[in-house]
Amino acid sequence: MKILPTALVKQLDAYTIEHEPIASIDLMERAAQALSDAIAMRYMERATPFVVFAGPGNNGGDALAVARLLATYGYSLQVYLFNPKGKLSPDCEVNRERLLALGGQVDFHEVTTSFMPPKLTAETVVIDGLFGSGLNQPLSGGFAMVVKFINASPAQVVSIDLPSGLMGEDNSLNVEAHIVKATLTLSLQLPKLAFFLPENAPYVGEWQLLDIGLSREAIAEAENSYALTEAWEMKGVLKPRKRFAHKGDFGRGMLIAGSQGMAGASILAARACLRSGIGLLKVHVPLCNNVILQTAVPEAMTDLDAHVGYFSEVAACDGCQAVAIGPGLGREQATANALLKQIDACNVPMVVDADALNLLEAHRTYLQRLPAGSILTPHPGEMDRLVGRCANGYDRLQQARELAMDARVCLVLKGAWTAVIAPDGRVWFNPTGNPGMATGGSGDVLTGILLALLAQGYDSLQAARLGVYVHGLAGDLATARLGQLSLTAGDLIEALPEAFTSCM
Repeated sequence: MKILPTALVKQLDAYTIEHEPIASIDLMERAAQALSDAIAMRYMERATPFVVFAGPGNNGGDALAVARLLATYGYSLQVYLFNPKGKLSPDCEVNRERLLALGGQVDFHEVTTSFMPPKLTAETVVIDGLFGSGLNQPLSGGFAMVVKFINASPAQVVSIDLPSGLMGEDNSLNVEAHIVKATLTLSLQLPKLAFFLPENAPYVGEWQLLDIGLSREAIAEAENSYALTEAWEMKGVLKPRKRFAHKGDFGRGMLIAGSQGMAGASILAARACLRSGIGLLKVHVPLCNNVILQTAVPEAMTDLDAHVGYFSEVAACDGCQAVAIGPGLGREQATANALLKQIDACNVPMVVDADALNLLEAHRTYLQRLPAGSILTPHPGEMDRLVGRCANGYDRLQQARELAMDARVCLVLKGAWTAVIAPDGRVWFNPTGNPGMATGGSGDVLTGILLALLAQGYDSLQAARLGVYVHGLAGDLATARLGQLSLTAGDLIEALPEAFTSCM
């Protein structure tokens, strides 16, 4: 599903109006119908008190149309139309007249100079239609005061398209206190980039997409850099296995992981790798971890490092189709030296994670020396260490895109809505996963999955998108059984078979 710039969404509206064809006011009515139905489904008790705050533009027109429709459903509403300049958009003006035609069914107030605020209780539902996706600067003056009034109340808030005051993409220069904090955001047709950035979570709340029938043709032709992965895209990506296949057909992988006290990271990555279809797996480990790894993961072979406690020498990767390095590796200087030599010695795709990323902080030029088809998997802290401290999620995402393009790698920026970034800068946000996965070892599991997919011949973008999707889906499946609080990384591995099966 495409994520388009808010400026381009306006063009979709115009294209739909011209080519469907449909009048602008009728398209607004179609949107209002979808919004009203979604709100009525959410708040089914007809005694629910609604207070509608509408602005002078088309977002306000949507809000007025929603108010009218909800009134016909039997809800009680107070409506405040803010019109300080005495000028409404044409469609907002039409919906004002339509609302007034209901007479006493709606308690209507048009605010031009002074605002007498209503009482907002915990039972009140505020419908926020002050400003939508057309906003390009922070709110100020009276509108900022209205936002503060809403945010100070205990009411639930449903925002139309975008919380008022929030911009669709970059909010780096926005004023946080001047953005509505929505309980629910009802986004029209397509999601906004702002929904996927952590700094905006307090404002967006839960979000839901509503199809308002914008032109499918125009959406398909629109150029974009961002998308949301959908379940149907992952169906059929897994390669079928032939009847006479053997283990050599499914790749050989080398996992370089673990150090004194960190054997668990290598075990989790190895188990996940084996659960993800690799033919043969060898794990390069220090001597201190050999017995525990051989015991915990008997299906894997071990390759012993010369040092008893940590990675200190290049692992021979002859015959391997992919290498993963980093989980539990430690940060010894000898380990850093061996990592740099390993990168130079490697001519197959690498998955670089965890301590391997941290060690590269002091050797960033080596990112450009990674083999073609490699994948980096930083969490936000590791990303900041690689590129310098980022101001917010938007800044971090842009820095990650630049790094992926400069180093010609696929980059997986982990977190809620994990971003998979292609070497050309395109971004796919991942819809699976949940906060229960925020536990030690979860990233090691992902490393193992990605190693297995690369070894089986998937290209780096396929491997990253599928691996991240399956990893999150395994988390969702395990959470359904165990709950978020009790989830461990090992639970993700146990859920991998079901997750992969669902993608076939």
